[in-house]
Amino acid sequence: MKVVLGVTGGIAAYKAAELLRLLQDRGLEIQVVMTRHACEFVRPLTFVALSGRKVITGMFGEAGSEANGESAIEHIAVAQSLNALVIAPATANVLAKLAHGIADDFLTTLCLATKAPVIVAPAMNVNMWQNAATQENLAALRGRGVKVVEPEEGYLACGMTGAGRLASVEAIARAVCETLGLRDDLKGETVLVTAGPTEEPLDAVRYLSNRSSGKMGYALAEAARRRGARVVLVSGPTHLDVPAGVEAKRVRTAQEMGAAVSSHLGEASVVLMAAAVADFQPTQFRSQKIKKRKGAPSLKLKPTRDILGEITRQRRPNQLVVGFAAETENVIENAAQKLKAKRLAFIVANDVTQEGAGFEADTNIVTLLFPDGRQKPLEKMTKLEVANRILDEVVELRKSGGQG
Repeated sequence: MKVVLGVTGGIAAYKAAELLRLLQDRGLEIQVVMTRHACEFVRPLTFVALSGRKVITGMFGEAGSEANGESAIEHIAVAQSLNALVIAPATANVLAKLAHGIADDFLTTLCLATKAPVIVAPAMNVNMWQNAATQENLAALRGRGVKVVEPEEGYLACGMTGAGRLASVEAIARAVCETLGLRDDLKGETVLVTAGPTEEPLDAVRYLSNRSSGKMGYALAEAARRRGARVVLVSGPTHLDVPAGVEAKRVRTAQEMGAAVSSHLGEASVVLMAAAVADFQPTQFRSQKIKKRKGAPSLKLKPTRDILGEITRQRRPNQLVVGFAAETENVIENAAQKLKAKRLAFIVANDVTQEGAGFEADTNIVTLLFPDGRQKPLEKMTKLEVANRILDEVVELRKSGGQG
């Protein structure tokens, strides 16, 4: 999810750097927009370094920006791409502009152009905060659906004491997450996720693998991180970017994946085994390329490491393990057999032959199977939505004390 962090010209502008970090820790992508006055308090380079993105400080960019392919109507592109806009600190001046629809810089123009939810965290002198004009502006903004994170009372930079101090960055971050529907119901949990395929070498240039893209596992990692968990992702070869705030361990073979999982198993409270581990590997590895002119070789295979079986045998009390079953026939029967054999909390079964499900797709169609015989078929949805439905079940099992 993308959040625009608007920084305006108040003494509390420096606290926006800490807010940026907190939002990044929740897996959010942050684009910083600064007003001209904000740049007098904190240099844009600070936010460039923290966000890894350019900071927008003006309507038309730097001189020559159009030659570099940047649009003079960038505010429209940003407005259409963001999921939320938070302004912290929000000065009395900016609140007045927003209340009256004034758009004289990038930030205020963006506010008019976006349909995304807007959150403001006011910060100012106590008399400015209590002024009738400021309160009328805030009432108007609230009436339009803008979420206001009330300032705190205390000693102010001007030397006065009273309301007007910027709310804590934790409170502002919490308001942003609530607006985006992000939850903290996995806070305190360490979630271990496996994702992607494994590659089992045949010779110097060839290997056995499958079509897994890793998208389901990466969606699980992203969703768990957004819900407050510490997440360790053990990933086979993929072309996907690791979600923000997730610790990633890159592996290639089933043996390497098993070793990586074992090394983190002791710290994990929840294990989500979404990787499509290759079932077989060649009995013999050829250090040189097998030449075609010598004819087709006789290929002997042996089973790869049973990582899921090892986990369930080593599982600690209170450690919840979820399995996945990608099938092409007898989907429910095969998944139920795996659920019982591996003694899982529940299993996620999907028919990879269905359109919009399985390998490489951005969507999935799955059925959740439980040890008591219950089945929960889910309609087609994005893999991130599927991930959250799976995590909903994890949370419910945690509340009931279930371990699988």
